[in-house]
Amino acid sequence: MLTIMIRYTGTNCSAKMFVEEMLNRGIVDQIRSENGNIRYEYFIPLNDEESVVLIDSWANQEALDIHHSLPLMKTISELREKYDLHMKVEKYQSLDDTIDEKFVRK
Repeated sequence: MLTIMIRYTGTNCSAKMFVEEMLNRGIVDQIRSENGNIRYEYFIPLNDEESVVLIDSWANQEALDIHHSLPLMKTISELREKYDLHMKVEKYQSLDDTIDEKFVRK
């Protein structure tokens, strides 16, 4: 599994307005229904009101590549421009989930 963490940062609540438009236009639902999408959720950091964090998980690199090739990505790029958002992106790949199992309280 691949997980992408994107921090969108803007001014005057623009990151939150971006998320609202993504939700209202049904873009989030479309992404969540894509083959290979595992998770697509936004969070607001407690220490930064001008940012929104997206946690986006995919079954594998191929599913993510297909997502990035869809025409919907052009719409998302246009919305990022509209709200003048800057991005910090981190990518994580899951290892064997049992490696740190003794440290995880379930």
